[in-house]
Amino acid sequence: MLISPGKLLSKIDSPQDLKKLDQVQLVQLCEELRNFIIDNVSVYGGHFGASLGVVELTVALHYVFNTPTDQLVWDVGHQAYGHKILTGRRDEFYTNRMYRGISGFPKRTESEYDAFGVGHSSTSVSAGLGMAVASKYLGLDQKQHIAVIGDGALTGGMAFEALNHAGVSDTNLLIILNDNCMSIDPNVGALKDYLTDITTSKTYNRLKDDVEFIG
Repeated sequence: MLISPGKLLSKIDSPQDLKKLDQVQLVQLCEELRNFIIDNVSVYGGHFGASLGVVELTVALHYVFNTPTDQLVWDVGHQAYGHKILTGRRDEFYTNRMYRGISGFPKRTESEYDAFGVGHSSTSVSAGLGMAVASKYLGLDQKQHIAVIGDGALTGGMAFEALNHAGVSDTNLLIILNDNCMSIDPNVGALKDYLTDITTSKTYNRLKDDVEFIG
């Protein structure tokens, strides 16, 4: 049984199609994309939470940036369901994680939009940094590099090493922290407590409310 996409999502075969939409239509597209993921995963299996939490972010990134020229790296790969659907794999998404179907993670041999093969975890910042350094040496100054990393993956040692390196590198790298309190097990430790303090502070939530009101 194939799951039918919504009216707008059925017309999105690439990010170039996405860019044809008005910004006001993106809200409806996000709703259709979230429902499409839920309907497919409910029938065919897969991971729910991580991708559902980045639907709006996924749409925004492909709407603003020029992928695949601009390189987008997901960490962990479970966040990439929406990314796959928007980049030409909507009609075969039902084969996700099946034998001879599409991969449950970004896979370079599967699509030019999958800039890095990633599963678990903490690799996106170092991968994005490597791509950014390469672009710098090649003189590709306008090329963008975006690393999306979850709060659980951020606690890995490789992520800290990459952040330490990126902080002193003159490269074109954007790091997005998806602090969604999602992990295989509940997050623990000082970094988790620090991020919780930030996201529950009056200042942060006042700023968030102001931004949402302006939007």
